[in-house]
Amino acid sequence: MQELFSTYFPNLVEKLPAFYESILQTFEMVIRSGIISMILGTFFGILLVVTRKGGILQNQVVFQIVDKVINIFRAIPFIILLTMVMPLSRSIMGTAIGVDGAIVPLIFGTVPFFSRQMESALSEISPGLIEAAESMGNSKLEIIFHVYFRESIPQIARAVSITIISLVGLTAMAGAVGAGGLGDFAIRYGHDRNETDVTIATVVVLVALVSIVQLIGNLVARKNTH
Repeated sequence: MQELFSTYFPNLVEKLPAFYESILQTFEMVIRSGIISMILGTFFGILLVVTRKGGILQNQVVFQIVDKVINIFRAIPFIILLTMVMPLSRSIMGTAIGVDGAIVPLIFGTVPFFSRQMESALSEISPGLIEAAESMGNSKLEIIFHVYFRESIPQIARAVSITIISLVGLTAMAGAVGAGGLGDFAIRYGHDRNETDVTIATVVVLVALVSIVQLIGNLVARKNTH
């Protein structure tokens, strides 16, 4: 098996320590930026739902501001966003390169996307459920947690899995500016040195990671579907 691996992936075998490190860096970027993005995205997603016209906390000023800001950041290509927030990355993280330097732009690139995913997921709740909860005397906060979130678990699970998959792609793109991870590894060796086996191995790992995330998301959604 080892001989077969060495035959088809000779360049990768020479760089296995760096390859393993790049995988860990990708996981680190996804986890660190993902957690923060999910928290912020959930907040803005529910804010869009409850403050829109007819929402339980209807407020057109708040809705329009949040809606327009999200649209602006979603319209900016991520590769441009990477360079645009470099000064902010330096001020917050102390660097604009490496894993630490990638966290801030990854958050800026993911929060608007996840906010829209959450808005879509929570919008599927039947207005009748909201009215029933209000008639029973539930507070606005209780409605958010006991109706919106509880009844949207399948949709939220799909939104989370889609967002993580998107985030994996963003980490690979961040490798173009020296963020580390599998994207940087594939560019430095697979592209710049024309080592095809390195590129193939990187793609295989990314496909496996995306498939696992999608599988988990589907299982959670299926288990919680009424």
